Amino acid sequence: MDDYPLLNLFWTMLELFVFILWFFLLFKIITDIFRSDDMGGWGKAGWTIFVILLPLIGVLVYLIARGSSMAQRDVDQMRKTDEAFQAYVRQAAAEGGGGTGGSHADQLAKLAELKNTGAISDDEFQKAKAKLLA
Repeated sequence: MDDYPLLNLFWTMLELFVFILWFFLLFKIITDIFRSDDMGGWGKAGWTIFVILLPLIGVLVYLIARGSSMAQRDVDQMRKTDEAFQAYVRQAAAEGGGGTGGSHADQLAKLAELKNTGAISDDEFQKAKAKLLA
């Protein structure tokens, strides 16, 4: 380790950091290319080939040409994810939480409807009601 001065160690660490940062940026841009709805298949293929074959120039040109709309696509993706999550929460709450098939009031209403239509007897209705309320 005597042949490797401290300044060279810092320089190597900086190069490693920039290399890792470069990969993060490259993956972010490739993700943005495929997520973009305003580009067709040929446009996506062209940008992907350009970014992979000429990485430094391709990434810089992509950031100059389409960088301003990358943030908007990120916001749109987060909004879609949040809306999907909110819809799932509303659906789970409407179903009564644990997949029980609805709230007790809904189940009682279904039992009353079955009794009124004659599908179950009054005795069966009372037993099912007692079991549900227990």
